[in-house]
Amino acid sequence: MLMVLVAMLAAYLIGSTPMGFIFVKVFSGRDIRQVGSGRTGGTNAMRAAGYGAGLLTALFDALKGATGVWLAKAIVPGDWQVWAMTLAGLCAILGHNYSIYLKFNGGAGGGPCVGAAIAIWPWSAAIIIPIGAVVFFGIGYASMTTLSVGVTVTALFTYRYITHRPGAEAEFIFYGIGSTILLVWALRPNIKRLLRGEEPGVSWRAKRMKQAQAASGSGEGGGNGEG
Repeated sequence: MLMVLVAMLAAYLIGSTPMGFIFVKVFSGRDIRQVGSGRTGGTNAMRAAGYGAGLLTALFDALKGATGVWLAKAIVPGDWQVWAMTLAGLCAILGHNYSIYLKFNGGAGGGPCVGAAIAIWPWSAAIIIPIGAVVFFGIGYASMTTLSVGVTVTALFTYRYITHRPGAEAEFIFYGIGSTILLVWALRPNIKRLLRGEEPGVSWRAKRMKQAQAASGSGEGGGNGEG
């Protein structure tokens, strides 16, 4: 049990490493917290310092989640291992969203959520990433893409458990549900803007929809998008 707590603390500290803040500072000298949504995720890093910074941030944010789970698997043996992996994944998301290094500010959790899921079951990448890409490029809102990650992870791990797939455990369903709750909580302002039709889009499709709304006189709401 002590090693489970150690794994959770380590995962939180790993998750707290603000990759978006670091990459944006290196690429542009800017403080990502002063740009767009103020979050440290890949979307806001892209806004602040370009596609390179955004891509690196997304990759390393995913790696944070995966590293937390891998560490838990390595140091916690026996019956507690699955719970350690589950809780470490959630703690990595918590660290990302509420970084101890940034006065408990951070991102929305999409990157580490994906990374932890991949560490739990590597083939999940072949499902989560394409679905996220369809949502991102098809609908055009980063916040909806992030939310889709949690829903997809939950559905995937539930399906694997009820169909008795090798390595599927009920605890991993808890990871999916817990991560979805953390993502929804972090994205509360974005969800409100989505419901009001004021959420800024990031893909060409969403921007064209906004332009069409403006041209028709329906107006375009303000606010910062998810980052």
